[in-house]
Amino acid sequence: MSSLVQHLQAPTSIPKTLISIYPFPFSPPFCFPRRTVPCSALRTTHDRPDPFHELDHLQFPDSDDEDESEELDVNTLEQEAKDAVEAYSTSLSRILTIEDEKNDIKETAKTRKRGKTGANNNIRIPDNLLPRVAIVGRPNVGKSALFNRLVGGNRAIVVDEPGVTRDRLYGRSYWGDREFMVVDTGGVLTLSKSQANVMEDLAITTTVGMDGIPLATREAAVARMPSMIERQAVAAVEESSVIIFVVDGQAGPSAADEEIAVWLHRNYSDKCVILAVNKCESPRKGILQASEFWSLGFEPIPISAISGTGTGDLLELVCSGLQKVEEPNNIGEEEDYVPAISIVGRPNVGKSSILNALVGEDRTIVSPVSGTTRDAIDTEFTSADGQKFQLIDTAGIRKRAAVASAGSTTEALSVNRAFRAIRRSDVVALVIEAMACITEQDYKIAERIEQEGKGCVIVVNKWDTIPNKNQQTASYYEQDVREKLRILDWAPIVYSTAIAGQSVDKIIDAASEVEKERSRRLGTSILNQVVLEAVAFKPPPRTRAGKRGRVYYCTQAAIRPPTFVFFVNDAKLFPETYRRYMERQLRTDAGFSGTPIRLLWRSRRRVGKDEGKSQGPK
Repeated sequence: MSSLVQHLQAPTSIPKTLISIYPFPFSPPFCFPRRTVPCSALRTTHDRPDPFHELDHLQFPDSDDEDESEELDVNTLEQEAKDAVEAYSTSLSRILTIEDEKNDIKETAKTRKRGKTGANNNIRIPDNLLPRVAIVGRPNVGKSALFNRLVGGNRAIVVDEPGVTRDRLYGRSYWGDREFMVVDTGGVLTLSKSQANVMEDLAITTTVGMDGIPLATREAAVARMPSMIERQAVAAVEESSVIIFVVDGQAGPSAADEEIAVWLHRNYSDKCVILAVNKCESPRKGILQASEFWSLGFEPIPISAISGTGTGDLLELVCSGLQKVEEPNNIGEEEDYVPAISIVGRPNVGKSSILNALVGEDRTIVSPVSGTTRDAIDTEFTSADGQKFQLIDTAGIRKRAAVASAGSTTEALSVNRAFRAIRRSDVVALVIEAMACITEQDYKIAERIEQEGKGCVIVVNKWDTIPNKNQQTASYYEQDVREKLRILDWAPIVYSTAIAGQSVDKIIDAASEVEKERSRRLGTSILNQVVLEAVAFKPPPRTRAGKRGRVYYCTQAAIRPPTFVFFVNDAKLFPETYRRYMERQLRTDAGFSGTPIRLLWRSRRRVGKDEGKSQGPK
């Protein structure tokens, strides 16, 4: 916090600059309500008349309003400020639409409605204490559709295409009074398949999105992909107490199903394995379809993940295999607010490497194959100082035209998930590649972050690839970033090499500070005095008719992001350049590093159709 704010907090004095700026009888273009300033702050050591005490009674000879000095109802203004913020947020949400969000809102509403019947819904048990249920099976049998059915909403991407899911995807689910974590996994492939068949089953290409990568590196990355996906599935099975083995009831038993069944019998006979025969939409046909899978050695249960048929019986079996979770004694402490940090950027900039380096394990697949990450991967993380965060790894965001020309439904949905991750996060780590520097797409993503009102940390990854670095390299690089990402000139910059684990902890440190700034609230009296000095230093410009804008009152109506409402005589008298000036002054005097701030302007003196209208941010 700057020296000005610290000085304003002192109860016994007031900045001499404010007094010297306004020698009487000059009247400043600012009407200050007497009730917003503590009386103790208006006493000077020389016991001289207080100029601010007289501001309410000063006349404004250049004003077009007859009564500018009437007492303002602060309580009414505070409520009006909250209404203005709510109206602006609603309007902004309509503008920043995401294609598949409407369906997800409906699913979430259904889930919340169902949640009222649960016995433990008023108490949230931490994710790490909940038992886990893994969903496994070969590609394209409906694992992600079942995952979405169990957790509610469209958390996992569901497309009629094999190999869409690759990483582990977690979601909370419940049945009755039992709550548990469901883990979606990628399709488990068998060793009996040839390399060509593996590539076909996973829909992996060695050309699209891999420009500049040597052919040998591409082929090696593709060859490793199946084993990396299987490792994620094995990790999910290892940590789970119940395994849902999903097969395709319409296709019938396959050699891949048999090999997975043998693998489960051989290695996980001590766990509860439930065989779910999916795509049995007809209850009558479902029994016949399920009977074909007795050969796998498990009792088959016919279900339909799309329509929900049979999922109740499935959940009963799942809960019977789970141990009852004892509620921890310090459950109240676990209810603390947990900030979410999303990691976003263009493809192949090292987002998944950063997540793995932070959590200290291969939580997500890292590969030079473009588009490896598809879903938004949520991971709980606790920093060295005990602060909890929710980390969200996202798919690379390419240009809209490039996504459209590729014609991939999966990539389009992945980009939607990335934008939705930005919306539900508190701080966004915008990752850029050091050698590639700033591109137009980076600016588009930065623009989205600012529009959504999220805190931001700019992460320059692969810093080790910059040749011939010296003490001035970072300064020159930062100058270049600031020029090309002016919309995020308030965001801190962190340089890291995720693949080697260098400086990744600084990302969390910076994000933690940004979240604190984003949640900070200025006192009304301090805020009004900061604004008063800003107006005194640079009054609003006059119009050709001689009119000038006047600020009557300012209040911080919201946090996350910090939102300030200015009550003025006419919002149209404050041009965009002056609004940007006021934002710069707020940042200079009060801080708010790493977070956007909203300035809403409300007309108070103008009577007619313009009265009470919010003129937007800044």
